Amino acid sequence: MKLTWARAACSRPALSGISRAYFGELLAELTRPWEATRQSALREARGGERRRAEGAGRKPKLVFLDRLLVTLVHLRHQLPHVVLAELFEVDRSTVSAAIRQVRPLPAARGFAVPDRPGLRLKTLEDVFAFAEAKGVELRLDGAETQVRRPQADRPGRRAFVSGKREQNTMKTTTFSDGQGRLPLSGLARPGRMHDRTAVRTEGIAEQFRTRPGVKAKVDSGYLGLVKECPGQVSAPPKKPMDEACDGDKHAWRETRRRQSSARICVERTNAELRQWAPLRRFTGRRDIYSETHLAIASLVSDRSAQRATHRRTSTELVLVRDTSR
Repeated sequence: MKLTWARAACSRPALSGISRAYFGELLAELTRPWEATRQSALREARGGERRRAEGAGRKPKLVFLDRLLVTLVHLRHQLPHVVLAELFEVDRSTVSAAIRQVRPLPAARGFAVPDRPGLRLKTLEDVFAFAEAKGVELRLDGAETQVRRPQADRPGRRAFVSGKREQNTMKTTTFSDGQGRLPLSGLARPGRMHDRTAVRTEGIAEQFRTRPGVKAKVDSGYLGLVKECPGQVSAPPKKPMDEACDGDKHAWRETRRRQSSARICVERTNAELRQWAPLRRFTGRRDIYSETHLAIASLVSDRSAQRATHRRTSTELVLVRDTSR
């Protein structure tokens, strides 16, 4: 009876972070990859094919439905494993193993594309190819998540100290279109690395050079990318000097306002990602942060891809009758 109650409670959107209808679709999508991964692990453990009939042997304490629920609740609220173990009346190690085994499945799904249910973007190359084919103007922005501080006397400890937040963080790059949809978010790196350096190490600058038809709007942290790709990447203008005339200052404020208005969609996308507790402050091991971020971002992209596309009405004047006669 308690297992039924735990399933009903954890399947609520307030705990799982997704609707029950979407949970059913996700369960159907991930069941086959989960079973294939499980059978592969069992085959490797026993050193060959199974000798007993299917269904024989010890039954798992948590079926895949329960494992997926536990993983979603942990991703949404970052609840301790011991709390989830108490809900499902299992040992903490069982919950830890379930989360460790299920988390890679949503992380490997990729990102949803609006109006294309069967298509998912998984790499940076996919995003730029899609943007070039559909004429999508990208928005780029970096996001920081506080992580656990490395132990003292560990090599590379300072690499995680962010110069902006003065905390130990991990940085990621978020891509968005003009409608606030999420074609890609990830490319995790230590918090000390500047966005200007990341565009080179992650291959973003190379993608812009490879696909000259792709355009993007960025903030002032990507000024180096603007210099490398003029005409493709636009950033807010530099602030005029104090002795500049009032006209130049007004033009600067208006241009900056228009740029911010065009980029607000990617800021809202980052805010939507931070609704999930691990992306506000990550308390797990830093080596699994990238996988956790991809799993959450994949779920968020599915919801954002379902939003209706807003098209601006044309302001072109159309004559009611021919006045040339």
